[in-house]
Amino acid sequence: MAENYISDFGTILLFLVGGAIFVVIGLLTSSLVRPKSPNPEKLTTYESGEEPIGNAWVQFNPRFYVVALIFIIFDVELAFLFPWATVFGRKELIEATDGFWGWFSLIEMFIFIGVLVLGLAYAWAKGHLDWIKPQPVVPKSRSKIPMDVYQRVNERKYETRKPQQQEGE
Repeated sequence: MAENYISDFGTILLFLVGGAIFVVIGLLTSSLVRPKSPNPEKLTTYESGEEPIGNAWVQFNPRFYVVALIFIIFDVELAFLFPWATVFGRKELIEATDGFWGWFSLIEMFIFIGVLVLGLAYAWAKGHLDWIKPQPVVPKSRSKIPMDVYQRVNERKYETRKPQQQEGE
């Protein structure tokens, strides 16, 4: 009696195909169920829940990158601490070697955390963690139009146009 089993690659292929089908069915279902009613409010520019004000070409504060890098460093630290804590917490592993590996892993972890604390202290001492708002640079213009005219134009609220209706709708 010949039995046909799916190989490991076939199993992976089935999971990939099943996952793709699941995603496509979800997208199709959501497109059928969701309401389709565009209006001028929905067609306006969206910027983090706020009305966009001013020029979009502003300088990005590089402190965001520093904070993100420090977060990643401490996130990786936690990814290293969890497996260590689960192994260090097993009494039978520590007792199997008369406590040698228990003390070794404890000292190793103190050194690891010490290096991270030194790095954090260095970043703190250098001022990388101080959040200073940069002063905006106002461009100088040689225009003969007074600045208050520009300010009035920027403060003016404009109405959005309704989308044009196609014939036959």
